[in-house]
Amino acid sequence: MSLAAVRFIGFILGIFLITLAASMAIPLLTLMVYERNDDLSAFLWSSLITFVCGILLVARGRPEHIQLRPRDMYLLTTASWVVVCTFAALPMVFIQHISYTDAFFETMSGITTTGSTILTGLDNASPGLLIWRSMLQWLGGIGFIGMAVAILPLLRVGGMRLFQTESSDWSEKVTPRSHVAATYILWLYLGLSALAALALWLAGMTPFEAINHAMTMISTGGFSTSDSSLANWSQPAIHWISVIIMIAGALPFTLYVATLRGNKRALLRDHQVRGFLGFLVITWLVVGTWLSLNSDYAWLDAVRIVAVNVTSVVTTTGVALGDYSLWGSFALLLFFYLTFVGGCSGSTSGGLKIFRFQVAGALLMGSLKQLIHPRAVIQKKYNKHPIDEEIVRSLLTFSFFFTITIGAIALGLALIGLDWTTALTGAATAVCNVGPGLGSIIGPAGNFSTLPDAAKWLLTIGMLLGRLEILTVLVLFTPRDPQARGCQISLLVKQNARE
Repeated sequence: MSLAAVRFIGFILGIFLITLAASMAIPLLTLMVYERNDDLSAFLWSSLITFVCGILLVARGRPEHIQLRPRDMYLLTTASWVVVCTFAALPMVFIQHISYTDAFFETMSGITTTGSTILTGLDNASPGLLIWRSMLQWLGGIGFIGMAVAILPLLRVGGMRLFQTESSDWSEKVTPRSHVAATYILWLYLGLSALAALALWLAGMTPFEAINHAMTMISTGGFSTSDSSLANWSQPAIHWISVIIMIAGALPFTLYVATLRGNKRALLRDHQVRGFLGFLVITWLVVGTWLSLNSDYAWLDAVRIVAVNVTSVVTTTGVALGDYSLWGSFALLLFFYLTFVGGCSGSTSGGLKIFRFQVAGALLMGSLKQLIHPRAVIQKKYNKHPIDEEIVRSLLTFSFFFTITIGAIALGLALIGLDWTTALTGAATAVCNVGPGLGSIIGPAGNFSTLPDAAKWLLTIGMLLGRLEILTVLVLFTPRDPQARGCQISLLVKQNARE
């Protein structure tokens, strides 16, 4: 890596830190409103430390001419998540007086929108801390959307090429026009967050609770202001609104923009969206009916409870309405399977993403037809796009390393001393960015506070790998090929360049 590239990456990281320091003004104002002056110094010192470090990185300015390779862009993406988490954890250390390991785990869980937590007593926690946790997930959600639009297409793992729309001019040239996409998506993200907060407030939450849950559910993160999560509110309207918000966060934001730009049927005609919604509804009805037959719940109540929990796990949000691990072995195994599904490509959710299952199904059907008609020329398509060899290779590569990563982390957790249920579901929920695992320790009624520090660091790595779709990190460790001249991405940055 050239010195100019290192300097430019440092400059960008400095901007991120300055922005992070400025964002700490919101929890500061929250503390002033709630007259919790005892926690003001924690955010003041955290903001000052973060701001000074950011200034030191940008002080030398940005180089006028640089050349960023794909590897440099992946390094920037990975480093930005790690560096932001490093400094965003400071307020938690100062307020909670917890170890830096716990603070970094909580922060990484927030930034990656995983939702796993080591904190208890949230109902009486500092309002500044609660709003800060929610902001981390909200910022992480929009950050991942930006990465999915601008960075992942270069690795061919985000699936964006399969979801181009006919009337969205920039969607077919996502990377060159990523700044245009980012502007639309940012305003859309802000608008959806505001609507979600308003709806939750009108349904019965306080304004503070509504704002926090709107940020964490539109980002499919799942942090709550209560230890009992959504079970703290008994109003069915809050539960159904939460379901709608989680679904909204799990749909492709590029298709939202295409809809706003004139293609009114962009969302409804997309195969991934229809498959995702159909999968949710069918699962609600089947599991809801099973729950009503095997419990004292009325059918509508059972469907509502199932809808919240199933949608939460599938969209990798992580909020919970009751302890579904008490429903029996069938429910336990089902929710473990649902952990891997994920939402749509280009959304805030994690997991494998629903389109990979659909593409795998299309490939399976094509292979079966080929066996029946060996001489026929069968073109495999998905979402009106041919499934070429590059897409198949990307699907197989990502799925393989996704599975291997979960297996390796689970084995490491078992080596540390965790039981197999906690180890396996903990690894899965970390890499899939879901939040709660299964079992008595990290299940929906528990948390991760009692795990050894080594286990927390291992799960933190899993969260980062899962959020960055694994290959974005692994590519940093591949040997450099000096012959790959065609893989360079030229980026000309001038000091006084016009936008």
